[in-house]
Amino acid sequence: MPRVHLIEDDLGIRSALIRALTELGHVVTSSPDAMSGLQDTLGGQPDIVLLDLGLPDLDGVELLRMLRAVTPVPVIVATARDEDASVVRALDAGADDYVIKPFTSATIDARIRAVLRRSASPETVAALTVGTIVIDPRSRVASVDDRELELSPREFDLLAYLAARPGEVVSKRELLAEVWRLPYGGADKTVDVHLSWLRKKLGESATEPRHLITVRGVGVKLVEGKD
Repeated sequence: MPRVHLIEDDLGIRSALIRALTELGHVVTSSPDAMSGLQDTLGGQPDIVLLDLGLPDLDGVELLRMLRAVTPVPVIVATARDEDASVVRALDAGADDYVIKPFTSATIDARIRAVLRRSASPETVAALTVGTIVIDPRSRVASVDDRELELSPREFDLLAYLAARPGEVVSKRELLAEVWRLPYGGADKTVDVHLSWLRKKLGESATEPRHLITVRGVGVKLVEGKD
């Protein structure tokens, strides 16, 4: 049975979710605010966290960043904030999924199971190598020219997704759907910004690319590059 930790300040919503998820076979614990949520998550080691953003003591995105700094536990943001900027901000901070209230218990149950499937690691995961770029998905370490890269979680996911498809042109829509989990599109600028950051860390630029090649009007591809 998946262990779900719910961080939600609204007592009515918290009680209803605990009851519904328990009936669906989950083991549910909860916290009413950010700081107890952080402590309870680290102490209880749940399989997944369900996080509201509107917490009384700290914004949920800040808590998400704190969680990401100390634990790889998957996090689903469940909030009433439906603006694109809020969605992108939470996903960039490391959320694995984003669900807008109100939602049904069946919907959140399906999202939990989907995130847990994606985050389940096989016993062995082969390293990804594209030219001098080497990515270890298990340790989440990437290097280029034997130099370890300091990547944010989203930058690592972006690089790994492209490295799993070497030489293949990947559209921004696909990257938004698969890396940012934004299947409805939009927010193309988010991809552009992260590609720009990634290029800098790889030691290249859009005008002088080595590994990240933009195909105008189509997408981007990761190639071996030239010495």
